[in-house]
Amino acid sequence: MRFGVLGPLAVHGNDGGPVAVPEGKVRALLADLLVHGGRPVPADRLVEDLWPKDPPGRPLNTLQTKVSQLRKFVGADRVVLSPAGYRLRVEEGEVDADRFERAAAAGSPGALAEGLGLWRGPAYAEFAEAPFARAEAARLEELRLTAVEELAAARAESGGAAAMAGELGELARAHPLRERLHGLYMLALYQAGRQGEALEAYEGLRRRLREELGVDPGPEAAGVHARLLHGRVPAA
Repeated sequence: MRFGVLGPLAVHGNDGGPVAVPEGKVRALLADLLVHGGRPVPADRLVEDLWPKDPPGRPLNTLQTKVSQLRKFVGADRVVLSPAGYRLRVEEGEVDADRFERAAAAGSPGALAEGLGLWRGPAYAEFAEAPFARAEAARLEELRLTAVEELAAARAESGGAAAMAGELGELARAHPLRERLHGLYMLALYQAGRQGEALEAYEGLRRRLREELGVDPGPEAAGVHARLLHGRVPAA
């Protein structure tokens, strides 16, 4: 099977076809087990995660019902009960987040591009703000941002960052104080022939840093600005 958490929760069977998991609490249970990466989760913890404010009258029995429903979708042998709790049995490469992390760790432009191609939206999209998923979703998002930066940096040095200008611009707007990201966005704009916008992007970053943090851009962003001013940027 394949499990997707880099976007809306998705399940695919051995034949590659999608497996619908429609019921909200069953989807939340699957997401919670996936967050724990195959490690057991105590039943009491699952109850708290699934019903944080309004637990059912017989919570453990209700949890067992949800587990039974999940087993119908993913297979009875996939959701394992042990003295330590319930765990989801997953094999290597079955979860897209694991494949992405391996690609990001490889670090080559090809591997980074392949790993980033696995993303379909925010990690654990519908559960990203749930307490049980929030930290893992944030960790994966930070890894994604770093991977985008590494890929953009590699492409910028060979003159090929222009194609990423749109993506970098969206991320820069979402992370207005992330200096390395903004520096790479400036390089991408410059290589796309948008030199004026690249310089404007630097001024915007400098203004925000001064207004919100009382600091000037650090050496990396300032160094990119100097490269732009002196035309020391690899041509596209």
